[in-house]
Amino acid sequence: MKHFFTFIIFFLVISANAQNTAIGVNEKLTFSASYNMSGLLTEIAQVTMETSEVKTSNAKLLKLKCSAATYSSFDNYFKIRDLYESYVSPTTLVPYLYKRDINEGNYFKFEQYKYNRKANTVSSTMRKKNTEQNTTVKIGSNTRDIVSTIYHIRNLDISQASPGDSQSFTFLFDNEELIINVKYLRKETINTNLGKKECYKLAVSLKNDDALKGSNENLLWLTADGNKLPVYAKFKIAVGTGELKLKSAKGLKN
Repeated sequence: MKHFFTFIIFFLVISANAQNTAIGVNEKLTFSASYNMSGLLTEIAQVTMETSEVKTSNAKLLKLKCSAATYSSFDNYFKIRDLYESYVSPTTLVPYLYKRDINEGNYFKFEQYKYNRKANTVSSTMRKKNTEQNTTVKIGSNTRDIVSTIYHIRNLDISQASPGDSQSFTFLFDNEELIINVKYLRKETINTNLGKKECYKLAVSLKNDDALKGSNENLLWLTADGNKLPVYAKFKIAVGTGELKLKSAKGLKN
């Protein structure tokens, strides 16, 4: 179960280069997370994705917040309180600051990225227990963090894709650039907590990491509308299999 919700966030990562047409201020998406325990799929936690406006002395930024917490009935088994935040341009979703605070069982970790877009570098701070590491990481011009890339997928024009089309993207995780491949499979209408929804069905895989297992076994369904909501996901990872279901959506832009 260690890093379970890190892998959930991992699975949702996809990136795009586009103007923000889908993400508004004060949006809130709430998911249930289930894990296969001894052959039985069990709902164990809640994942929340929220946006809000943040004003600095120089600009207005969009704060992207993603949190995951086990239900109290599972805390004695494996307590998880994870928090991811990215501060981005509200028009392009390009990140300027990223924070990650992990609390999973007896594992604790804090991570922060400060971006220098002119130099294509990140000033990285990592803390584990009483140890702190500060480094400068060279990145590509289109590399983002794990949270901001989640939101970029909803600016992809998937309506123009044909079944089998795929594209690769790069994101920074634990000071390492990782490459994720996304393949469009087909349109599919599924039952969700928001009603019946026509969706884009996508297969997700990692090229240079083994966090996601199998071929076409990590699947994501996005609503085929202006919001491209992630309504359902199935994943197979090193610690087991599970799923995410969207329970509620508020403050949508479209």
